[in-house]
Amino acid sequence: MLLFQYLLFAWLFTVLALIGLRWKKAGLVVHLLSGVFCFWFFRGAVFSVVGLMVVIPFIVLGALYYFGEPIPKRLAYIIIIAVPLIIITAISIPQGVRISKRVNDNDLGIRVIKTLNYSLSWAPRGPGWPDRGVSWEEACRICVHLSADGKNVMIEPQNIWRLPTVEEAVGSMSLRYNNSEGRWNEEEGKAYYKYIPDKESPLWDVYSKVIYYWTSETVADDDRLAYIVVYNGGVYKRAKIQNQSYLSFRAVKATAD
Repeated sequence: MLLFQYLLFAWLFTVLALIGLRWKKAGLVVHLLSGVFCFWFFRGAVFSVVGLMVVIPFIVLGALYYFGEPIPKRLAYIIIIAVPLIIITAISIPQGVRISKRVNDNDLGIRVIKTLNYSLSWAPRGPGWPDRGVSWEEACRICVHLSADGKNVMIEPQNIWRLPTVEEAVGSMSLRYNNSEGRWNEEEGKAYYKYIPDKESPLWDVYSKVIYYWTSETVADDDRLAYIVVYNGGVYKRAKIQNQSYLSFRAVKATAD
């Protein structure tokens, strides 16, 4: 599953290239449709990412395959298949080694993470830690109504759980079960770590598509934006209305003495 997720675009571009080389009109159409789909799927992402790196390449490649006349065609087929395989192999081996070393204890229950400054309980898998995209407002609402065990959303407000602050999220990051010693510099808007964290237990679900968590903090000069944290320690601003499948949250509460 991880191999499929990380190499999805490589497989997609290769298949589309083969279609475009074999059937020009069909290739142009599927390239354009793929670009439109990606624009919709990654809606809310900045244009410099989804536009320049995904949509425009689809359109340009579709046009090149439609108007181009590779000779000999047999060599073109070989290049289309061989070059991606070489690149994938060169990139995927070190990435695969890194991913294989990720810590995963398969414990998706309530986790207590202690740092030098505080100790927090992080919600178990369920409504307080969903494996789906959630907007900032929805995340806040769920936290307010979440039961003490973190497994149910109650009708009446419980006010037990909340979203973590940026400082708390950064300080809870880890690498190989060791705290990454993260520090949030609010003035610079940047997080610093002694050890660069990774997508590992106890904070992250290794197999989940979610790679971003909401924090409770709104951007000072624009209340339409809130801060998110990435599994590798990055901190960024995102519109509160965004709810892509890879953007979710994990509620926290004070640890009982």
